[in-house]
Amino acid sequence: MEEHAEHNLEDIHSENSETAPEDNHKVRSLKHLIEIVTGKDTVEYTPTGESGLADNRPYPFLAIVGQQEMKLALLLNLINPSIGGVLLLGPRGTGKSTAIRSLVQLTPKVKRSLCYYGCTEEDIETGGIDMVCPDCAKRYAEGLPLTQTEDVHLVELPLNAEIEDVVGGIDERAMVHHRMRLKRGLLCQADRNILFIDEVNLLNDEIVNVILDAAALGAFTVRRGPISATYNARFSLIGSMNPEEGKLRPQIMDRFGLRILVNGLEDIEERWLAYQRVSQFKRSPSQVLVEYEQDTILAREEIIAAKNKLNEVVVPSDVGKIGLNLIHDMKITSLRAEITLFEAARAYAAADGRITVSIEDVAFVAPMALRMRQSKFINSFFEKHQKQDNHLSQLLESITSKPDGEPDGSA
Repeated sequence: MEEHAEHNLEDIHSENSETAPEDNHKVRSLKHLIEIVTGKDTVEYTPTGESGLADNRPYPFLAIVGQQEMKLALLLNLINPSIGGVLLLGPRGTGKSTAIRSLVQLTPKVKRSLCYYGCTEEDIETGGIDMVCPDCAKRYAEGLPLTQTEDVHLVELPLNAEIEDVVGGIDERAMVHHRMRLKRGLLCQADRNILFIDEVNLLNDEIVNVILDAAALGAFTVRRGPISATYNARFSLIGSMNPEEGKLRPQIMDRFGLRILVNGLEDIEERWLAYQRVSQFKRSPSQVLVEYEQDTILAREEIIAAKNKLNEVVVPSDVGKIGLNLIHDMKITSLRAEITLFEAARAYAAADGRITVSIEDVAFVAPMALRMRQSKFINSFFEKHQKQDNHLSQLLESITSKPDGEPDGSA
């Protein structure tokens, strides 16, 4: 990727407008690729004929018009899952679900376990042979692979899901043969994949808590009667919600890393272009997918490069102190604020091909990482009790300062 660019959106648009027409689609980096697909610098739309058969492949991520912050947040979360996931908040019809479902086009292939319990070679390398099941230990000793390379999938959590659908339960088919076996749930299927929770504010709180705990720990344990099993749950978490349909509990909101406000496109030209692209995709999805195929491949390669560079990226102490002062001044109590802020800044630096996080990186991701984290109730709560503690300290000081132990009535 190229040298560090300015982070002002107006500068980005002006930079694109000054580019020569023949260079508008010459992709220079992942950042530039995101910038040129916002709808400002595109070739003229040409209608196509009917394609015939329907195509169930997702709409190209790079064909989404505008919504730059949403697209950037989703890409940063792909590069660095330690960000803690993304929550998209906005009204219906603003492209939230479309963007999420199209992410699978940009995700690099992953190693998937061949074992029912999700054992991998990595488990043995980090914890020894006892970290895998007996069958996988035998396969490993025989030199057989425990994993295979596969594409990343999008696992969607249905609104009517119950707790056993999510974590798993007793396999009824095994019980017919007088055997007890656990059936894997959606969380296990989401391992190494993208877990999408649509309308997260309408889900049962118990289910949301289980998912967020598994996402934070990277694993979860299921116990049913005398049997139990622990499964990996290393997934990229993305949620969406429409604020018109209800609020999200603060403790659940806090568990999401980046929070993106997704509004409708305000620019008339962007809305017209979005309509044209969607219409073209409905008529001829294959042609649209081919049109964006090369840029999609390039973006995937850039994401892989950024993921590989991520371990080298560091946050200097002076940059970290500025970020912490920002969080302190905003009176944010949750420690997840700085985790998300600095991990997002690391991902942004890696996407730009750098190994040192700058003040500009922190400033650029701060709105996504810190919005909606302040709590007036918590701040008021602590201020009230701090006053009581101060009064108590004064009384104690007056008592200990007098020889007879009598309290000073003036306190």
